[in-house]
Amino acid sequence: MARKKITVIGAGNVGATLTQRLAEAELGDVVVLDIPQTEGMPAGKGLDILEAAPVYGYDSKVKGTTDYADTANSDIVVITAGIPRKPGMSRDDLLSTNAGIVKTVTENVAKVSPNAILIVVSNPLDAMVYVALKTSGFPKHRVIGMAGVLDSSRMAAFIAEVTQTSVEDINTMVLGGHGDTMVPVTRYCTVAGVSINEILKKEQVDAIVKRTAEGGAEIVKLLKTGSAFYAPSASVVAMVESILKDKKRILPCAAYLQGEYGINDLYVGVPVKLGERGIEQVIQLNLTVEERIALQKSAEAVKELVEVMRRMKVVN
Repeated sequence: MARKKITVIGAGNVGATLTQRLAEAELGDVVVLDIPQTEGMPAGKGLDILEAAPVYGYDSKVKGTTDYADTANSDIVVITAGIPRKPGMSRDDLLSTNAGIVKTVTENVAKVSPNAILIVVSNPLDAMVYVALKTSGFPKHRVIGMAGVLDSSRMAAFIAEVTQTSVEDINTMVLGGHGDTMVPVTRYCTVAGVSINEILKKEQVDAIVKRTAEGGAEIVKLLKTGSAFYAPSASVVAMVESILKDKKRILPCAAYLQGEYGINDLYVGVPVKLGERGIEQVIQLNLTVEERIALQKSAEAVKELVEVMRRMKVVN
């Protein structure tokens, strides 16, 4: 049986780390592509990861390239391309440049891999995955944004730190846009099945929620140059694995909503069932009035970005 083919667009920190993780997990053969101006960079990184295979014992083939022809007939394409956030820069500041990059990438990918599932990682996430959907013309279940898995993982790490418990016993649920307006639903955030609202004091929960929303910015500030890549790449692997193995895991992802949660024509983070077709079901949680209001506020922030892109004529 032929191995699955996964393409990673962008050989920067996120793309290269993701390529390594995918190869080590033996989820398929991996092609990592970057722009021609980078010359031998993607090829060098691909070869380096391939040469680690005998040490780690994985048989996935890895190739770095600047030619989209090498990515043809991919089962999954992950778009990480774009400029990273810099200190003091909001995700919104990235909009114009990265929208153009994602549009060009998606046009090229759609030509050579018309049946692929797209996973978008580029920021500002919810706007960029919208660009990919409109540019590719793919059905909505095959165009997904990676954000909720990352935000939920960050929150779980903070809960584990405060409660001094294993991360394996922690489940979290973060909804909404990937930014300052994200909505950690604390009722659904549990340690061994018990809500953190019952375990922690309100001020502790509030602090965790605030730190989760600022998780990306905290890392940008510490790194000084660049942004997070270890946790984002790990989050993509969880999504790819659920799709290629048809595990049907329930994971929070940016999904195109058409009425769910009262939201229309926007990508917003919600729990979905991920299987071989991509998004196989949007799970609608029974939210409180306060949670619904917060989610609507988050959706409005995403809508503002989409409207800006329409004025820039990046999308219709």
